Amino acid sequence: MTGVGARRATGPVRPPAVLTVVVLVAFVTTLDNTIVVSAAPSIGRELGMSLSALQWVSIAYMLPYAGLLLLSGAVLDRMGMRALLAGFVVFAAGALLGGVSRNPELLIVARVVQGIAAAFIVPGTLSLLRTSLPQRLRAAGAAAWTAALAAALAVGPWLGGALAEYVHWSWIFFSNLPFVLVAAVLILPAMGERGARSTAPVRFGAALTATCGLVLLTAAFVGAGPSDGGTGTAVGLAVAGVLVLLAFAAVEQRSDRPLVPGRLLTNRVFTGANTVLLLWGLGISGIVFFTPLLHQDFLGMSPAEAGLPLVLVAAAVICATPFVPAANRNWGPHRTVFAGLGTVALGLLALAAVNDIHAIETRVLGFVLIGAGSAFTTPLTAHALDLIEDRDAGVASGVLTASRELSSALGVAVIGLVVTTVRARELAGGAPAGSALAGGYTAGLLTAAVLQACGAVLALRVLAPKRELARKNAETSEVSEVEET
Repeated sequence: MTGVGARRATGPVRPPAVLTVVVLVAFVTTLDNTIVVSAAPSIGRELGMSLSALQWVSIAYMLPYAGLLLLSGAVLDRMGMRALLAGFVVFAAGALLGGVSRNPELLIVARVVQGIAAAFIVPGTLSLLRTSLPQRLRAAGAAAWTAALAAALAVGPWLGGALAEYVHWSWIFFSNLPFVLVAAVLILPAMGERGARSTAPVRFGAALTATCGLVLLTAAFVGAGPSDGGTGTAVGLAVAGVLVLLAFAAVEQRSDRPLVPGRLLTNRVFTGANTVLLLWGLGISGIVFFTPLLHQDFLGMSPAEAGLPLVLVAAAVICATPFVPAANRNWGPHRTVFAGLGTVALGLLALAAVNDIHAIETRVLGFVLIGAGSAFTTPLTAHALDLIEDRDAGVASGVLTASRELSSALGVAVIGLVVTTVRARELAGGAPAGSALAGGYTAGLLTAAVLQACGAVLALRVLAPKRELARKNAETSEVSEVEET
């Protein structure tokens, strides 16, 4: 953000209130991604949703969140705290609607509403770190944000399952309301602040076009499953999605104020980092979504128990993170991210190797490796932003955040396509339902491992310092000359 509050370091919202809002928003918006996965089987059984339809409970939140992030910064610059407060109100309305939903269509609409709101309240809250905190407290604010994210990642899968088992799945949505209410009340003192406002045009049409294209592409993956619309429908959706995105790209190229400046798109490290981030999310998000379902339908675990193993992933991330700065200094970001993604791939392969065993203990190593490896991918974002001009820092942050959310949505769809296709083939061959799901899950794990390996190789190439790339190219050239001789 550049408009609201850029003129001073502190505002009418007191520092303790700002820190509280930061923690609440980081926790609840991340929780909305993780809390659903363990409750999804319960939701599917009660509402009669197929495995493909169930994926939309997560995707419907992630896609609008990702697609509107670039637009939300301009709206927040223009409207300030009013846009942030409106975001809280809309998020609460979506949570309430999700809690009272008793049919799939209404539930998915509720998730879309929450995703739209999250696209505004997350960057709006992060802007408070700069506009409403003194310099000495900004590091504490960033640390509080990170800690809240980690807490949501750790408790979300278990909490969703526990609420579904002991209360009702609707409470995974109702539980959002106290957090959002407190956050909204705490920022009310800032409503009277007028400050400088941006006069730049807000390009709603461009953002909505991009989001529409992404929805169509995602629907193509989900609809390609054997129990859905079939290949013809999926191809039609994919073609429509590509055409919409091409139209968006053509308009952006001619625009005086594109959502993403062309200089960012031609930056090798920045585009490479986004691609690596996309590959990581494509593999991991789908596996996270289907893991509790496998634990319930194949291992016979309860909803509360099914999410507990995913806590190991979050715990491994937290435990490995303190070692990342030293690795980054000694190895460089390219080797650190390479090692991280390689470790994630090993963890996925470890899970695939024991997936036919009816015991959760055999899966512990795989979950720990996935979490520890993911921690070592964190230099990806920082390194990409370090090489960006100050004037593009806000947009670049938004693009990276959008890539992460987009990869999560597409990951559920892509891995879901693999899981449902193999599962259908196994069922057709006479396999029991649980075993058929396990076969699909194994195929999903192998697909995710390949995606991580591709990301690791790409990271080693695109994140390498230019000096090292020049040296490698020179060595390659020398080898070629020797071979020719």
